[in-house]
Amino acid sequence: MKSTFCIGMMSGTSLDGMDLCYVQFWENKTLQYNIIHAKTYAYTNHWRTILKEAFHKSKDELQDLDREFGSLIAENVLDFMSEFSIQNVDFIASHGQTIHHQPEKAYTLQIGDGQTIANHTKQLVVNDFRTQDVLFGGQGAPLVPIGDALLFAEYDACINIGGFANISFEQNNQRIAFDICPANIVLNELTQRLGFPYDENGNIARNNSVNTNILKQLNSLEYYSQIPPKSLGLEWTNEYIFPLLTDEIKVQIATFTQHISDQIAQVVTENNLQNVLLSGGGTYNTFLVELLQNHKKCIFTIPDSITIEYKEALIFALLGYLRLHGKTNVLASVTGATHNHSSGKIWKPL
Repeated sequence: MKSTFCIGMMSGTSLDGMDLCYVQFWENKTLQYNIIHAKTYAYTNHWRTILKEAFHKSKDELQDLDREFGSLIAENVLDFMSEFSIQNVDFIASHGQTIHHQPEKAYTLQIGDGQTIANHTKQLVVNDFRTQDVLFGGQGAPLVPIGDALLFAEYDACINIGGFANISFEQNNQRIAFDICPANIVLNELTQRLGFPYDENGNIARNNSVNTNILKQLNSLEYYSQIPPKSLGLEWTNEYIFPLLTDEIKVQIATFTQHISDQIAQVVTENNLQNVLLSGGGTYNTFLVELLQNHKKCIFTIPDSITIEYKEALIFALLGYLRLHGKTNVLASVTGATHNHSSGKIWKPL
């Protein structure tokens, strides 16, 4: 059985760092995987500020930033390969960093220039997995569900709680997936106003009261009653979420944590899901997980820390693997595109 060895890269909207994982794939009736090494490279305050403010940059400025961020990805990949003495790499699969996501305008942008990464690392690179789907009429998101279907099929559903909470599950023999609600992109922003990077263990939320009026307004937002395919971005969050958060910051954190729990519980109940795999940084918010586990009709399984933290990097490695084998890696049932397709741009070092 021939193995493929690759590096998957993921950087999410919560901006907590760049996740890299070194993965082995092989086929034995079904596709198998092994995460051999994994590490998160935290962003400096300088880079975190740049990425947070990139939304406001001009087209020319974004082109420069695209190459600069590609250089940062390459630098981290080379450090990663050196630290773990990695020599056998068939390709690098990079998600990049989402700056704009407006599928209704047929536009999405993830920076991290593929040619720059390829040139600096001297490796084959696959990136830009979302643009083609948007051009095919899809949301360009979420992309992780193909990995849920191929690698985590024993669960009724997979929920990732990162910058946004999203879900993937089988319905009528096809994979359905969508963004449930904003999550850490809001909680981290609020907590950072208090001088902390995030709400550790959900302790701020645990020890403060919920504003039931704000919670009701949040839970009544039109997006939550829309049927999938649907996806969220920073633009939507800035327009609809933050204007509603008007109470004292600690109360906002408690209220929004309850909101995340309410929205996940609603989706789980509506779809009669009984065995759900949780992943993403939000699983370390023990108070949020306790709120979810009060939902007695569903078992929420929390995997090992490597799977929690690197599941998305693993699946972007998988997307690259499927792209290079000419296999479907984006599902129309998930994104709303006109058809299933194999997405991603391929770059060879010059």
